[in-house]
Amino acid sequence: MPPKMAICLLVFLLVGLPTFAADPDPVQDYCVPNPKVGNGRTTRFSALPCKNSSEVTTDDFVFSGMKNFTANFSETGLAALSVNPTLFPGLNTLGMSFMKAELRVGGINPPHFHPRATEIAYLVRGSVYSGFVDSANRVFARVIEAGEVMVYPRGLVHFQMNVGDKPATIFGSFNSQNAGVQKLPATIFGSGINSELLEKAFGLSPKQIGHMRRKLDPKTTR
Repeated sequence: MPPKMAICLLVFLLVGLPTFAADPDPVQDYCVPNPKVGNGRTTRFSALPCKNSSEVTTDDFVFSGMKNFTANFSETGLAALSVNPTLFPGLNTLGMSFMKAELRVGGINPPHFHPRATEIAYLVRGSVYSGFVDSANRVFARVIEAGEVMVYPRGLVHFQMNVGDKPATIFGSFNSQNAGVQKLPATIFGSGINSELLEKAFGLSPKQIGHMRRKLDPKTTR
């Protein structure tokens, strides 16, 4: 390979490839998916063509679900509404999504991570112990108050716990329209990983592993 070509390839690998890790840049102003294609069948938005721009309306860019959000709390005291193009078509191809979370007093958002997005969390009300763990196993955490914002870098485990005496409300924003989420307890004990491996990894007995599996089985939890 000629030296100049090798240098160009190296520059491409070092500079160009990282841009592929995020959502692709849009090639048009917007792409509101057309939910009716073919014989009137509803298809996943990721496979849908855009509406003709003449058919797009202001309502395609307004989401009213937040004001009608009814908290349905989990056993951990968390209720969340995640908003992506499936719920809010106007977000499609814009490289972002968002969520609203409510935490009961003492409630937690268990350790989890988003494989495809950095998250910005704005605390609307309450007092929340909030933080993340970096790849050197260092914890960055403290109590944040209403009006404060914390960032969780993409792919790093983070968590939240309401330490106040009133419910807490959090608004989160992601730099991907499909951030993804993996909650560590459910990922480890509710995914079917070999029990013997888990026993050795965590020093737990088969009975304890079985208890955790039953508690975190996705078929019986929400």
